[in-house]
Amino acid sequence: MPRETSPTARALRALEILQARPGITADHLGDRLGVTERAARRYVAILREAGIPVESIRGPAGGYRLGRGLKLPPLVFTAPEALGLVMAALDGHHAAADSADPVGSALGKIIRALPEAVGRPAAVLREHATAAPDRSSSRPHPEITTALVTAVAAGRRIQVRYRGARDREWETKVDPWAVVVRHGYWYLLCFSHAAGAIRTYRIDRVAAVTELAESSDAPADLDPVAQLEEHLGSGWEFETRVVFDAPLGTVAHWVRGPMGRLSPLDDGERTLLTGTTSDAEMYAAEWLAGIPLPFRVEGGPQLVTAMTAVARKLAASVATQG
Repeated sequence: MPRETSPTARALRALEILQARPGITADHLGDRLGVTERAARRYVAILREAGIPVESIRGPAGGYRLGRGLKLPPLVFTAPEALGLVMAALDGHHAAADSADPVGSALGKIIRALPEAVGRPAAVLREHATAAPDRSSSRPHPEITTALVTAVAAGRRIQVRYRGARDREWETKVDPWAVVVRHGYWYLLCFSHAAGAIRTYRIDRVAAVTELAESSDAPADLDPVAQLEEHLGSGWEFETRVVFDAPLGTVAHWVRGPMGRLSPLDDGERTLLTGTTSDAEMYAAEWLAGIPLPFRVEGGPQLVTAMTAVARKLAASVATQG
């Protein structure tokens, strides 16, 4: 059974709506709160009893609006919202208690601005709960991410300096379409003018962003997540083709998006992985070698050579029994 929202929480939500929608009518306020018009009027009365001047304006253009000169607290959170915010930061494996970390610093400012009854549980959680680092996730720089999101929102073409495998860097012009977070990785979905095709770049590997004068328009029917899934692992120098002796559902648990696309083979008992890579040695030694499923590398030539070298190294590490 869903938890019932408290009158205080609904009153705070009503205050947020009045800030964002001055002139809102009682029936529309009730719709936004998910309550009747009569109940919405009651929450307005709760706000007035708390000393918040809510004015009623009659007529066709009338409704509720906050009185002039009202100075609201910088943040209005309920205790569950404050705790949820700290938990979300920890779940993202941020150093939530470290004031030198951007997220930790922001959380500290938020908690200090909250009323004591709301902020104290959040402060205790922040101080005594920690998160183990997630080695499989990436942590892009906030300024780089902000520059990319700003370019997406403004519809501006950009030039990015990208750091690929083995720290090889290059610059390219792209039309930024979307920023997508997938399984702990942040990606830029864009159209590359050099390649003349859609590309996906990991944002933690973007070293610099320069906004250009040209405009950029994303497709009107763009589905960023679907496009990202389709284009992850495509567009690099070396082809890859691997067959797993396991059904797709099992293989999908171990194969990350940048490795390529999965498709079932035969009766569904085997799975094909096809993609591209710019670093066959890394693909073989770090990605494929860590998958605990039987597989066979069928191509391309660079990946076959790299996987053969890994197999020889592993075989040589086993002591010969006399």
